[in-house]
Amino acid sequence: MDVVVAGGHGKVAQRLLRLLAQRGEQARGLIRNPAHASDVEALGAEPVLCDMEAEDDLAPFVAGADAVVFAAGAGPGSGPERKRTVDLGAAVKLIRAGVMRYVMVSAMGAAHPERSSERMRPYIEAKAEADRALMDSGLDWTVVRPGGLTDEPGTGRVSVDGGYGSIPRDDVAATLLAVLDTSSTVGKAFELVEGETPIEEAVRSL
Repeated sequence: MDVVVAGGHGKVAQRLLRLLAQRGEQARGLIRNPAHASDVEALGAEPVLCDMEAEDDLAPFVAGADAVVFAAGAGPGSGPERKRTVDLGAAVKLIRAGVMRYVMVSAMGAAHPERSSERMRPYIEAKAEADRALMDSGLDWTVVRPGGLTDEPGTGRVSVDGGYGSIPRDDVAATLLAVLDTSSTVGKAFELVEGETPIEEAVRSL
């Protein structure tokens, strides 16, 4: 499997790229900063230099991929404008690149952005619009909406049944890998938090 991960230097993305590479898959990470290439290579993955905000056509950067995972984000220190150009705009550009299998790393609350706090609303609304664009795209999509991300060691156990909470980034990455492996997740959107169900079992239950 040839998988391109957008936002390839992010914390979840790096964990996913490592898992893919360890399994012998072709793992490629889209990065904007050339200085991050060595970090991606150290994971066993291939860095692909691509500024998704600046490029109009992402197709050349994902050519030959079996699947794409959108794990990019403007980051907590960015303003509302970059939420629109990265969390929404770059996600839509990746949709237009035409890779049939597309997994979106969204955010908890994106199903109901009107319920979000004023501070979080620009981010959640951008994620919600990106999710809708993907769902309407005709691609084989899955939308994963993790709760609060932590750097605690993964447990290998999650909940996909809704409800608020947090989840280690390790377990988010492992869930994304399981989603890529499980064709029945196509056309599904779910919230992801720490729980008691083994990841593969939880993903198969969707």
